[in-house]
Amino acid sequence: MSIIVSPSILSADFANLERDIKKVEDSGADWLHIDVMDGHFVPNITIGVPVVKSLRRITKMPLDVHLMIENPQNYIEAFSKAGADIITFHYEAVKEPIEIINKIRSYGIKAGISIKPKTEPENIIPYLKYTDMVLIMTVEPGFGGQTFISECAQKIKIIKQYGSKDLIIQVDGGINDKTGKICTDFGANSLVAGSYIYNSENIKQAINSLKN
Repeated sequence: MSIIVSPSILSADFANLERDIKKVEDSGADWLHIDVMDGHFVPNITIGVPVVKSLRRITKMPLDVHLMIENPQNYIEAFSKAGADIITFHYEAVKEPIEIINKIRSYGIKAGISIKPKTEPENIIPYLKYTDMVLIMTVEPGFGGQTFISECAQKIKIIKQYGSKDLIIQVDGGINDKTGKICTDFGANSLVAGSYIYNSENIKQAINSLKN
């Protein structure tokens, strides 16, 4: 499986979102990573359903929606109808992960489960056979441009060991060409990068450095 690169729009210019999305699309990005934060589950507020709906109109890339919110079950229908292709929720935000996974999949889209840096990967092993993707956070979720927590990369090996060969193992937080390689060497097959891509002088080169 080749590496899926999913640029995070958290680092894009929100006054020129369409322009910045076209930039990564034309430069070979695979998906578009959209961080949804509610100011409760994480200490930041970002975007919601209307923005996802608008993004759906301007790009053909799969929309990789990461819900960093409380009660994600209340928003799955709205985000799926807005055009999300993948919805990832946090293990720490729910009581019954399998119910959330099934609800997401009932809309015909991929379901992902994410863990914060302090959460042990063993906690989500029971859910791996039901989910399409695991998102391992290598920074505390909430803000872009943070430094990669290298110990978190060790979790990839454990998820890889217990997951199916088709499981997408995505990593998000402080990803660049060096940290990305650490993750892919451990078995990750999808990388989320924001500032590394958007602050690069050559976006195509930055994306290629993650793929290779």
